Amino acid sequence: DLDECASSPCKDEQYCLNTDGSFSCKACDASCVGCTGEGSDKCKTCASGYVKEDEKCTDIDECNLPEKVCMKENEDCVNTSGSYKCVCSEGFEDKDVTCFQT
Repeated sequence: DLDECASSPCKDEQYCLNTDGSFSCKACDASCVGCTGEGSDKCKTCASGYVKEDEKCTDIDECNLPEKVCMKENEDCVNTSGSYKCVCSEGFEDKDVTCFQT
């Protein structure tokens, strides 16, 4: 078997998987910018919103940072994979640029 992966035939956001007589390109984990294999522990560098912790790229919980990320009154922070979103608290709805009581 010729190791086709030796010539790095895959795109930047993929890793090469050698198979008998062939190879396949697999997508890197969402937490990675470039990778050497499957999973968040094989990242070359961590994507934005992720930090290297115990040799893995893990999500940063922006909602638990000391500095508030959602600044509007009656607005809650919801952590998402690699990011966060700001939503109006329960009983409030987004009107123009503020959260009004419903």
